[in-house]
Amino acid sequence: MLLIEDLQVELAGKTILKHIDLEIKPGETHALFGPNGSGKTSLLMTIMGYPQYKVTGGKIIFKGVDITHSPINERASLGIGMSYQRPPTIHGLKTRQMVEICAAKREVSVEGLARRVNFQDFLERDVNAGFSGGEIKRSELLQLMAQNPDFMLFDEPESGVDMENIALVGNTIAKLLQKDCESTDQKSRLQMKRERTKMGLIITHTGYILDYVAVDKGQVLYNGVLSCSTNPREILRCIGEVGYEECVRCTIDNL
Repeated sequence: MLLIEDLQVELAGKTILKHIDLEIKPGETHALFGPNGSGKTSLLMTIMGYPQYKVTGGKIIFKGVDITHSPINERASLGIGMSYQRPPTIHGLKTRQMVEICAAKREVSVEGLARRVNFQDFLERDVNAGFSGGEIKRSELLQLMAQNPDFMLFDEPESGVDMENIALVGNTIAKLLQKDCESTDQKSRLQMKRERTKMGLIITHTGYILDYVAVDKGQVLYNGVLSCSTNPREILRCIGEVGYEECVRCTIDNL
């Protein structure tokens, strides 16, 4: 599981995350809501291990291992992967090569994985060079499929994706997180639920991803503080009706 206890984080000398407590169990997927600048991406980058996000208090435990100060490569080796909202363009590195790097020592069919996200025609192009928003998202998903991590972080997977591709992106994420229920047999679906081990944390503003991925719990991050934890669609409805500040205040008043 992922266990975060009393996490406090600074960026460029400024406190951006305050006393974060979060637990995601095997098979669970959580959605993270919050206004721009509230610390959502900072939380994901801290979990992934980017050194500019300085942990000043608390700890991060993954699979029973304290990774609070572990480098990115060690976290990736343990089974953490991330799909970025704005990944960089990498000139001189082909997408095919990037996918092979993500696969590490695993035997994968790059073409086979690429077909699942309709990305065969991009494999010989430099990573993200001239890609549209939707193409970048599919490239990120292709890399995650090759890595096959146990815990996946998604930073606004709907961002920049047109309506034609949102279903492809959403359904691919559902499969990565073992949330796809293609079987119509109830017994088979229950068996799949019991066997789920993949974990996910998804940042979303629109909530579109909830139409494709069965999210177990929603969290609201506001001013660097996790202030709510409940049904994600209820959170989305509350935000739409009264805004983030009133939604958070209502939660605090009811504690």
